[in-house]
Amino acid sequence: MLHFELVTPEKLVRSEDVFMVTVPGTEGDFGVLEGHAPIMSTVRDGALVIYRTQGGAPETLTVQGGFAEVNERGLTVLAEHAA
Repeated sequence: MLHFELVTPEKLVRSEDVFMVTVPGTEGDFGVLEGHAPIMSTVRDGALVIYRTQGGAPETLTVQGGFAEVNERGLTVLAEHAA
């Protein structure tokens, strides 16, 4: 499982283990699974798509701006706003 955190300036919005997250990067959407290579990207306004399980129905959150970082601990999205 991939550890995923979504953080805004106001609060920690999510901290959970999921199957996959699709991030709206400024150079295009990218999917992150467990074991993804380390990467940092800016985030554009768009849909963050969270798959809790393989083949499960996705959950979509709207994010505005920010950064995404993938490292050995998982994926952290620092968004200016999330809804």
